[in-house]
Amino acid sequence: MNIFFRIVFIFILVLMSVFLSMSEISLASARKMKLQVMIEEGNENAAKVLEIQQMSGNFFTVVQIGINAIAIMGGILGDNIATPWVKNFIITWLPFLSVKAEMIGSFVSFCIITGLFIEFADLIPKRLSMVSPEKIAVNIIKPMLFLICVFKPLIVIFNGIASFIFKIFKVPQTRNDIITYDDIFAVVDAGAEAGVVQKKEHSLIENIFELDTRWVSSIMTTRDEIVYLTVEEGEESIKNKIANYPHSKFLVCQNEIDSLIGYVDSKDILPRILKGEISGLHDIQEITNTSLLIIPNTLTLSEALDRFNEARDDFAIILNEYGHVVGLVTLNDVVNTLMGDIVYQDQDEQQIICRGEGSWLIDGVTPIEDVKKVLEIEKFPEEDTYETIAGFMMYMLKSIPKKAAKVEFENYTFEVVDVDNFKVDQLLVNRVNIPEPPKEI
Repeated sequence: MNIFFRIVFIFILVLMSVFLSMSEISLASARKMKLQVMIEEGNENAAKVLEIQQMSGNFFTVVQIGINAIAIMGGILGDNIATPWVKNFIITWLPFLSVKAEMIGSFVSFCIITGLFIEFADLIPKRLSMVSPEKIAVNIIKPMLFLICVFKPLIVIFNGIASFIFKIFKVPQTRNDIITYDDIFAVVDAGAEAGVVQKKEHSLIENIFELDTRWVSSIMTTRDEIVYLTVEEGEESIKNKIANYPHSKFLVCQNEIDSLIGYVDSKDILPRILKGEISGLHDIQEITNTSLLIIPNTLTLSEALDRFNEARDDFAIILNEYGHVVGLVTLNDVVNTLMGDIVYQDQDEQQIICRGEGSWLIDGVTPIEDVKKVLEIEKFPEEDTYETIAGFMMYMLKSIPKKAAKVEFENYTFEVVDVDNFKVDQLLVNRVNIPEPPKEI
């Protein structure tokens, strides 16, 4: 065959290989989420791409048949294509290699054809396809569907053999498109690094998914911090509690916190006391609301939020398995946890205060999840057995922590700086400076 026609046919084969290479990478790499967005925008081809991804064996079979056939034909057409020129060059300029001129010409021809297919028929189109797989996939999907129809008999044979082998070894044959939390976090992290997702938005998205993993007891006001009223409480005591603890609602109990009756709004009880209409809680039974929202301490924050929505209430009492009150949680507590650093907090209310580079003052009741975020610690030991940083200290020390007790973990030193009646009030956390290993000379 004339060399000119051989070059033209090789050029056509390269173009065919470009199409197949781009099809293979783009159809395999096209992301389901982006394709669904394109479908919602009215792109019909995107729906076809999703459909063909569910039957990936069909287009992979077509691609492999085409690529292998083109490679064989390219080898046949390119055989010794450059030999005449190489041979003449050697005879003219390198006569001492004349005996091996034929072999050298064949080798050069092989290198040219192989390099041509590797660079222009494989490497470049595949790299282009990785840049924008969805855009390319929707543009080549119709020709690919046509090829699938043309090669249907061969697809049935080759794909059937592959499916049979997969069944023998129990290998899944369908693409797993289930999106996990880790997948979403990875996308959000990538968006944050690219500057598309702002830092506050990144924190908010992470907090949303934490609602399903954090227990409601991790953000509650603990039992000993709940301010409540009893039915036998006097006027002066009620006034002092309302003045010193300006809460919107107060629990009403019979004689102690486990004997719950209901709650009263401070806006209802205070005017009556100021007008002298009542002298104690036993006179205000008519304004006591007995419909308390009571939830178990085994709920997650997401489940607690559902209970708030169902009850149309903004606070709930948390009971343990023995029916004892362990704490109180408000809707505002859940929202603050969700919003994280986005909401404004006074420094006096912060549970974690940065004292400088590598040093933090942490409240003992700070949830362990918040500590992990600030210190960038992936996991605490047996963290499912406790909820606060004080619980971590008790677990590590195997005793009730005392003042100046220290624990070292993950290049941090945790030191108890204040204890209030056996309760860890504050800890000082310092990052341990690890000396760099000596450089080899």
